Amino acid sequence: MSNIEDFLTKKEEEEIVEAIRIAENKTSGEIRVHIERTTDKDVYERTLDVFHLLKMDNTKERNGVLIYVAVDDKAFVIFGDEGINNIVGSEFWNSTRDKIASQFKLGKFKQGLVDGITEAGRVLSTHFPWHHNDTNELDNTISKG
Repeated sequence: MSNIEDFLTKKEEEEIVEAIRIAENKTSGEIRVHIERTTDKDVYERTLDVFHLLKMDNTKERNGVLIYVAVDDKAFVIFGDEGINNIVGSEFWNSTRDKIASQFKLGKFKQGLVDGITEAGRVLSTHFPWHHNDTNELDNTISKG
């Protein structure tokens, strides 16, 4: 698979965006997905670059979560801002990673992302519950590089 447009169909992308919307209805946390074909950098370093490019470090509570996928590299990283890292333990990151990885291994990329988004939203809602005056600080669409 060498084309990120082949990774997900338009309908699958819409389902992922809807999963983000539903997850964010229960939390003030912000979840984004970024997909690109490959990276010539270390995948973690590239994730940090994308996190800053998407201005995910500018949320009020510093509670953004980025799911970064490098399709051809068969790699993904889940990265959370300092507001999250100061509260949640490694269990949060491991459970979200495992939900995604188990579906990716089966070639179910959309379902892996939806499961990861749902898990992240579930845990975020515990530590960063949605409040009446919350606003959606970041775009829910999938960004591509």
